[in-house]
Amino acid sequence: MNIDWAAIGSVFGVSLVATVGLVTLFTLGIKGLSARERATAQGSSAALAVTAAYLSFAACAAAVAYGIHLIVAKA
Repeated sequence: MNIDWAAIGSVFGVSLVATVGLVTLFTLGIKGLSARERATAQGSSAALAVTAAYLSFAACAAAVAYGIHLIVAKA
């Protein structure tokens, strides 16, 4: 049995970057919704923050859907 350590390291690196990226996108979405709450409490508009939040959540959903597609396509 021969273990390909380079391949294991590559998979680890890609999964780490993907996880950090998804968490960052989701966090930006939460921050955008939080900005909306602050803006409505102050009586102002936060259209840009809400748009950024929705785009962040859409990017998260697209990344998850792409990952599911990759898993299903290999099966």
